[in-house]
Amino acid sequence: MRAENDLETTLLGPVLPERTCGDCTICCTILTVDTPDFNKPAGTHCTHLTDHGCGIHDVRPHICRTWFCGWRRMTALPDEARPDRSGILVSLDFVREPRNCFEGVSIMLRLLPGSEAIENGVAGAILDGVCDMLVPVWFTDGSKKMLMHPDSNVAGFVLSGETAPAHLRAEVTAWRERYAAFATKG
Repeated sequence: MRAENDLETTLLGPVLPERTCGDCTICCTILTVDTPDFNKPAGTHCTHLTDHGCGIHDVRPHICRTWFCGWRRMTALPDEARPDRSGILVSLDFVREPRNCFEGVSIMLRLLPGSEAIENGVAGAILDGVCDMLVPVWFTDGSKKMLMHPDSNVAGFVLSGETAPAHLRAEVTAWRERYAAFATKG
């Protein structure tokens, strides 16, 4: 797990001390947890979650002590992007068997049930804050998953290996160089 935490710090940044979870417990309900010391399926409440937060906070599992959502790490995200306020959970996503080079390690934006983040513009502000690096960004509403960054033109050229037009060539080349080791998986 240490390697994933180091990767989270490298890609998302360190935990920002001025941002605290407060009453937010979205990660305790939405995410899959699959570690040697704790397991919880996605979309289920943690068995330790109470009306007042974590019932075992002082002795919680290692993953719960070391994992932080993107809002806690990324200065580019607005204050209103805290998951319980925005209706979107931003996290680094690890796919064990990726279908393409954009799935293995990526930033995932999860639209929470009942969220109005698309309608009120918060989703757009969050996307603006995360789509500025050579890190793939996916968006899911729970039923489908869409690649948001790089855009579909760039992604198509990266995956196909075709020569990109001049106006996209530098961006396509940068993505290919970064993900060349994964490009043949498909």
